[in-house]
Amino acid sequence: MPRYDLAGRTVLLTGSTGGLGAALARALRERGANLALLDLDGDLARQQAAGLGPASAARGWAADVRDLAGLQSAADAAAEHFGRIDVAVANAGVGSMAPLERIDPAAWERIIDINLNGVWRTFRATLPHVKHTKGYLLAVSSMAAFVHSPLNGPYVAGKAGVWALCDATRLEVRHYGVGVGSAHPTFFKTPMMDDVHSDPAGTTLWGGNKSGLWKMIPLETVVDSVVTGIERRSPLIVPTRTNAIAARIPGLVRPLVDRIGFRGTTIPDAIAQASETGWISRR
Repeated sequence: MPRYDLAGRTVLLTGSTGGLGAALARALRERGANLALLDLDGDLARQQAAGLGPASAARGWAADVRDLAGLQSAADAAAEHFGRIDVAVANAGVGSMAPLERIDPAAWERIIDINLNGVWRTFRATLPHVKHTKGYLLAVSSMAAFVHSPLNGPYVAGKAGVWALCDATRLEVRHYGVGVGSAHPTFFKTPMMDDVHSDPAGTTLWGGNKSGLWKMIPLETVVDSVVTGIERRSPLIVPTRTNAIAARIPGLVRPLVDRIGFRGTTIPDAIAQASETGWISRR
């Protein structure tokens, strides 16, 4: 398949000011893409856009992925401003760490609503514009779609749902000439991972993500793979070769991960240290 040249195309990105979002925005701009930057903090998104180029190349809007009408309004405004939307990247996401029997129900519902329903809303709001350009929809999922860790019930359920949603949507829109993909990075440095490492339950469960199965990979590796995946209009983007194997054969890998990844009393020890909201403190 020929390379999908991003120069002069418009990419809409949710969660644009977060760790991955900000890095993706810079990399996409370097490829010559125009950027419609959507974030819950509109002022921060506008500041981000100003740092990436003139308004003709990057502009920010306030948008909440829990609000379909607001997302639709922002997508329509971006399409009017740039004249088109070629790619929509559903990147906004949150996490938590708490066992099913103790997690605050509001925390569960918030995570599912942002991580899964937020992708649906982003796709729904942008599809009319992406159909017009025969473009590409991408959702940032996770290796958690395939490797289901304890104390992460709503997160892994949401990310697995995103993977399934992308597969289903791909079939629904292929006759329009629209591509759909899901990206599945493993652990990498973000503010969300800072929350994990500040939580005793997270540190116990993942061991600080310093080695072994849970070792973090560089942010740059994730960004490069996602941008390359967009240029290839890939249906599945996995940053490392080892993880790609796990993504393609989760049914075979899962029992091995269970035995190697969570030895002894690791899981009950982490459960004993978990808070109801999933984090020790909320910002």
